[in-house]
Amino acid sequence: CDVTQADYAPYFYDNGANSNNGNMALFSLSEDTPVGTLVYILNGTDPEGQPVRYGLTFEPGSKEYFQVDSKTGILTLAEELDREVQDEIEVLVSITDGPNKVVERVQVFVMDANDERPQFHNMPAIVDVPESTSSGKSIYKVWAVDMDTGSGGSVTYFLQSNDAQVKFAIDRHSGIVRLKPGMTLDYEKATTHFITVVAKDGGGIYNGKQQVMSSSATLTINVIDTQDTPPVFIGTPYFGYVYEVSSPVSFPFLSDGVFGINKTNGCITLRVYPAHLRKEMFNIKVKASEVNADGNLMDSSIATVTIQVVDLNNHPPTFYGENGPKNMFELTMYEHPTDGEILRGLKISVNDSDQGANAKFNLRLVGPGRMLHVVPQTVLNEAQVSILVENSSAIDYEKFHMLTFKLLAVEIDTPERFSATADIVIHLLDTNDNAPKFSSDYYIARIPENSPGGSNVVSVTAVDPDSGLWGEVKYSIHGSGSDMFLIQSQSGIIYTQPWASLDAEVKSKFNFYVKAEDTEGKYSLAEVFVTILDLNDHAPEFNDNFLEKTMVIGAPVKIEAIDDDAEEPNNVIEYSIMKADPDNIFDIDADTGEIKLKSFIKSMDIVQNITKQKDCTWSVVVQARDRGSPSFSTTAMVKIDITEETQLNGPFVSFLMQSRDNPVKVLGMIAGFICIMVVVTVLISTISFLRNKKSNKILPSRRIIRKRPNHRRQWAPKGTDNEDEQFHVKEEINAADNVNCNNNMIPQYQPHYYPPPPPCAPFIPPPLPCHHTSGERNWARSNSSGSVAIKPKKKPIKTKESQVNTALVSELKMRLEQRRLANQY
Repeated sequence: CDVTQADYAPYFYDNGANSNNGNMALFSLSEDTPVGTLVYILNGTDPEGQPVRYGLTFEPGSKEYFQVDSKTGILTLAEELDREVQDEIEVLVSITDGPNKVVERVQVFVMDANDERPQFHNMPAIVDVPESTSSGKSIYKVWAVDMDTGSGGSVTYFLQSNDAQVKFAIDRHSGIVRLKPGMTLDYEKATTHFITVVAKDGGGIYNGKQQVMSSSATLTINVIDTQDTPPVFIGTPYFGYVYEVSSPVSFPFLSDGVFGINKTNGCITLRVYPAHLRKEMFNIKVKASEVNADGNLMDSSIATVTIQVVDLNNHPPTFYGENGPKNMFELTMYEHPTDGEILRGLKISVNDSDQGANAKFNLRLVGPGRMLHVVPQTVLNEAQVSILVENSSAIDYEKFHMLTFKLLAVEIDTPERFSATADIVIHLLDTNDNAPKFSSDYYIARIPENSPGGSNVVSVTAVDPDSGLWGEVKYSIHGSGSDMFLIQSQSGIIYTQPWASLDAEVKSKFNFYVKAEDTEGKYSLAEVFVTILDLNDHAPEFNDNFLEKTMVIGAPVKIEAIDDDAEEPNNVIEYSIMKADPDNIFDIDADTGEIKLKSFIKSMDIVQNITKQKDCTWSVVVQARDRGSPSFSTTAMVKIDITEETQLNGPFVSFLMQSRDNPVKVLGMIAGFICIMVVVTVLISTISFLRNKKSNKILPSRRIIRKRPNHRRQWAPKGTDNEDEQFHVKEEINAADNVNCNNNMIPQYQPHYYPPPPPCAPFIPPPLPCHHTSGERNWARSNSSGSVAIKPKKKPIKTKESQVNTALVSELKMRLEQRRLANQY
């Protein structure tokens, strides 16, 4: 006997975790592996020795990190790896010999590399510390986190400063900042200290090299004043007028503190700085004494010397701080201060020691934009300088962490135009002044309808430019369309609910809102549109598995199947004949489902010759197949009863034959024909009325002579019975001298008056023959020799046309009666 040889499935070699070929079992890969690197070789065999091919697939919606050569099994890295984002990759590897295919699910582990810097979680920060704080006391604890593992994830801290007088120290492991032993804080000397803290990881391998990564942030320490010094005057030193010396006076006299005199030659000199002088005019008493050989004073005389000091422009304007002249001022403040607010942390004064016009100068502030302005703008001698906020919105931490301005003082009316400058440096601190903003106003996603619960739909992203906790964003979804979905609050990834069952035929469109919110409740919204992609999961269906149709030779019959899928091409149906008895007799339109006979079958004789029997009923198996992938189909048995075309001829019959499957079309044609007849009837009645009105002239009243009635017979069709009853002619009244006698007679003197009959409607053809049912074989034939027969027992139908005619006649009678009465009076 012939025994068929068994075909066994191929299989992978399982070489363990340390191998670089096999089935990828326990395979791991460093996250810094470059894209395009050969990372693994799929290896397997077929028991029969058939050549094998390899394949690689991923879960829907996930990144395809690897590519495989189907022949050699060589895997290369196609996407960058990031362990901090995804530390495990699920892969479906397959091996096939053609008829058989084996698929295994494996996990690829992503190993860490030192590619992440430590990130501060509570920096930058501002700390208020009393100046009475004792040395060695803890001030603040810095916290930074490195997402790497091992030594690359360990963090140590240190302060970045080259100043030997720095007052602070930090614990390298805990991050606690302390005041150094032996150090104290003094608010009167320094109100603010800026410390740069560096967080450094323990180092690790990255791209084959040892790498240490670090980051830094600023800690601002504000010293809080305590009551430890007596009161002092604000704004010192006090400035007066400056006087210049015109020429010295040389006489011997003792010094009075302002001026000095040489005892030998009498030369008078100024002994103090010009800023210390308080008067413009000095009267000096000069004493001259004789000296004997022993050095004793003898006779003396006193004379008064008047010295007047005249000012010269020899001093430029000068800026002062709290401790004397200064050309740089620093301030730390929060962003977006109130418009018009004074920057009180800047204590600036300006002075020109000259007098009068020599001490008059302008102040101007130069810097980015129109953020700040200075007051006063014109100064004589000296003034306290104030810096005011002009545009609060421009002072934005997200745009500038630090602002630098130049403060200028320039003399106005002097030839020398002396000037002075000072730098103003403002360090900005962040506030929560921004709401999270989505990368797009709306997101569009598509997901197949058979996706399991928990499938990824779309990832939304919003960014808050604020720093620290204010910049952290949490996501949530809202709206009636969100019931089937959920969102991961940290990453913004939207999933389907675990219990969700998506069906495009039930509902294919969802839309809802996603909300991004920061820690203080500021938020923004974006709209998400989700389309459920239709899959071909319904087969076409006929109304019944067994159909009966009657076919007239020369005319097709139509069958129809319905596919419940939601979209094309899944619900597009193609028809085909699978089997017919006898065969090769019918054709079918693949798109419409119309079945018709082959073109050579034109009469019942041909049909009977084919069937060899009188019963012309054939069976056809018709298949309806959709165009989806994979495609589904269904079949139905169609019993077709063949009948010969009717002998009725003419365009109307031809129209009925063509429209027998569309009764609405036939009814529309009949209704249109009736409307045309109504319009023709109204036109004829109107023309008749106008003609009668024109011919009815009103003549003078005369004697009325009644004539014998003249009986007439109207025409009746041939073959009509009871002609006297059907076509009775009423008695007519005539006047000899008045052709309009019927209009002039008074009703009470007309006992036999009859109104004129309304105009007759035109002849209406007989109704159309009714369409025969599928079971009828004989068609009604017209009788060419038939006559018009009137049925006496049926009451005439009062149509709309007759009502219109009666109304016209009544109106005509009324007008003639009114005219007659008017002629009488």
